[in-house]
Amino acid sequence: MIDPKIIRDDIESIRKLLVRRNMQGAVNVDELKAVDEERRTLSLKSDELREKRNTLSKTIGQLKSQGKNADDAMKEVQSISDEIKTFTDRLEELNEKFKDLHLSIPNMLDKSVPDGKDDKDNIVVREWGKKPEFKFTPKPHYEIGTDLGILDFERGVKLAGARFYVYRGLAASLERAIINFMLDLHTKENGYTETFGPFIVNDESMTGTGQYPKFKDEYYRMERDGLSLIPTAEVTLTNIYRDEVLEAENLPICLTMQSSCFRREAGAAGRDTRGLVRVHQFQKVELVKFVEPETSFDELEKLTANAEEVLKRLGLHYRVVLLCSGDVSASSTKTYDLEVWMPGLDRYMEISSCSNFLDYQARRAMIRYKKKGEKPAYLHTLNGSGLAAGRTMAAIMENYQTEDGQIIIPDVLKKYM
Repeated sequence: MIDPKIIRDDIESIRKLLVRRNMQGAVNVDELKAVDEERRTLSLKSDELREKRNTLSKTIGQLKSQGKNADDAMKEVQSISDEIKTFTDRLEELNEKFKDLHLSIPNMLDKSVPDGKDDKDNIVVREWGKKPEFKFTPKPHYEIGTDLGILDFERGVKLAGARFYVYRGLAASLERAIINFMLDLHTKENGYTETFGPFIVNDESMTGTGQYPKFKDEYYRMERDGLSLIPTAEVTLTNIYRDEVLEAENLPICLTMQSSCFRREAGAAGRDTRGLVRVHQFQKVELVKFVEPETSFDELEKLTANAEEVLKRLGLHYRVVLLCSGDVSASSTKTYDLEVWMPGLDRYMEISSCSNFLDYQARRAMIRYKKKGEKPAYLHTLNGSGLAAGRTMAAIMENYQTEDGQIIIPDVLKKYM
C-alpha cells in the first residue's frame, strides 16, 4: 500500500495516478478522503474526551478524600465514557473501511514510466540477438509437440478441463532441464539463494503481495480452508519475511524458487487458447529481492539482467520492453517485460516481468529493516520471472525446430538431459 501521508496531504496525486493507470473506477477517492478525515477527527475528539475523563477522575478522588459529594462529577465521567464508546465503535467501522480503500489504491508510478493505455503504448528499450531464419515455414510449438507425441492437450483437457496439458518424454525432461539450468545460473552465478516453500498460502500472504483483496476472483481459492493456490512464487518468497524486521547489513537478500503457478486467466477469454502460452497451471523460476530503498532501481536493472542472461545463454532472440502507465500491475512502480521471439507464432511473447514495488508490498506485509542506531523503516521489494519454464520450452521448440519436425537441444541444456 502507499504511504498514508499521501492520502492525507496530497489526495489529488491519487486522482492523477488513477487517470494515468486507466483505473479511474478502482477507488472512490472522495469516499477515501471523507473516511480519512472523519476517522482522524473522531480520533482527536476521543483523545480529548479521554483527557477530560482522566482530569475528572482525579477531581472525584480529591472530592471523596475531602468528604465532599462527587455524584455530579461521576455522572459526567459516565456520560463521557458512553460518548467515547460511541466514538470507538464508529472508529472501528471507519478504520476497517479506510483499510479496504487504502489496500485498493495502486502503487505510485515512477517518473520514467511512459503514459499509455495498454501494451500498444509500451516502449522497446533494447533487443538482443536476431530472429532465426528458416528455409521452411516454422510451426508453432503446439503442432511440433503434438506431432512428436510429447505434448498431449486432449488428455490434459480430459483430466482437468480447458488450458491444461500433459507432457510426455522429451517435453517432461526438457522442462525439468530448463528449470535446473535456471536455478543453477541464478544460485551459482547471480547470487540468489535457492528456496522452496508452499504452493498454498493464507490470505495474509496474498494480501501482502497485492493479489488480495481487489483481485481475489482471479485466483484459485479454497474457501473451506481459507487458503489459495499461488499464482507465482513471488507470494511465497516475499511473505517469508512478513511481520519481520531485517538487519540492514544483511541486505540485499536475493531468493529464487521453482514452483507450479496457478491462474484462472478469467480476463483472457479467447486469447492464446492453444498451446502453452496461457494456461491455468505452469512452472516458473521466480526471483525476489529485499533491498534498501536507495538501491532499488539499480537492483531492478540487475534483476532484469539476471533474467535476460537465461535467454542469452539459450540463444533466444528477445527484446526488453518498458511498460506504460496503463499496463503496469497495480503493485508495481516500474516494470520491464522480456519478450522472446516465437517464429511459429510469428510474434513476440512475454516470458518475464521484472518489477520494482518500492515499499508498497513491504507496507502491506509489514517487512522492515533496521540500521544500527536508527528506527525500523520499510524496505523495498522486487521480483521477476527467471523465467517461466513452459514458455521457455515453447520458445526453444519453435526457435530450434528442424524441417523434419525435430528439436535441437541448446548446448547449455545438454548436461541436464
